[in-house]
Amino acid sequence: MMNLEVSEEALVAKLRVEDPEFQKWEAEHHKLDSTLKSIDQHVYLTPEEEVERKRIQKLKLAAKDKMMAMIRRYKCGIA
Repeated sequence: MMNLEVSEEALVAKLRVEDPEFQKWEAEHHKLDSTLKSIDQHVYLTPEEEVERKRIQKLKLAAKDKMMAMIRRYKCGIA
């Protein structure tokens, strides 16, 4: 089990360096994460802020899904 985790970490490191699409999705994920952390600093959210928070959460999840799909493709030797 540990080898699988290490190989996935190595694969992510490789994708970070070699794959511009992975880099794009990872940067997007980090940007959205920072935005969510900023929103979460508020004690109270207006209904509009709550809607925006949910929208950002969905975008962040979509970015993560794209990165995970790329990792799966590389693991299977497709990409």
